[in-house]
Amino acid sequence: RLVVTRRAADATWHRGRAGLTYRDLIPDRLGGRFIASHIRIEEGGPVPDYVHFHKIRFQMIFCKTGWAKLVYEDQGEPFLLEAGDCVLQPPEIRHRVLEASDGLEVIEIGCPAVHETFADNNMELPTGRVLPVRLYGDQRFVRHIAAEAQWRPWHLPGFEARDLGISAATDGLAGVRVVRATDRVRADATAHGGEFLFYFVLKGEMALSGSNLGKHVLAADASVVIPNDAAFALEASAGTEFLEVCLPDLA
Repeated sequence: RLVVTRRAADATWHRGRAGLTYRDLIPDRLGGRFIASHIRIEEGGPVPDYVHFHKIRFQMIFCKTGWAKLVYEDQGEPFLLEAGDCVLQPPEIRHRVLEASDGLEVIEIGCPAVHETFADNNMELPTGRVLPVRLYGDQRFVRHIAAEAQWRPWHLPGFEARDLGISAATDGLAGVRVVRATDRVRADATAHGGEFLFYFVLKGEMALSGSNLGKHVLAADASVVIPNDAAFALEASAGTEFLEVCLPDLA
């Protein structure tokens, strides 16, 4: 079914692990299949995290504002995840959040919604190794750097997208892109037929409509899950940007 979540200012935020606060972008979790969280740290500095891993099918983190210093098993020295950047956290990769800026905000999406998290007290990070093609549960680690990305035409006219490399790293299990309107545009899309299609508006405003969906105006920080059997239309002004996450990759 259609799931629309509005502005962050109207949401209820909950405190979670390591001083993070969360708002749930899919309140019913689609029957336990997916979780999408808008996460923030208001006051930056060292993060009281520890080396841990998740038993999960799919998990990604997109940095919306600010930065976080992260370190991953066999992926080199700690690095900054900055605004527009993204990481794919493959199943059971050990990792840790070391530090964050004031006002850090990220979007995290995982499947299934409830998954096990374990501490690893025996591993020290960094490991001193850089193994970019290592597989973790048939997936590779991805660090997408927005400043180095290229924009290409999206599958709907009037939009362009930068691919975050997650489809290639998961063998098509998931596709993740940042999409933006190149002009004021209205474009029609057929029913996607997939397992999951999620949009989060990063800047600007867009409208989503369909004969079985009604019309919904989505401003920055709003999100939507689109049912797989519904055709829909998107309307957006030039410069509007949104994060697209789909399982499987729909490209």
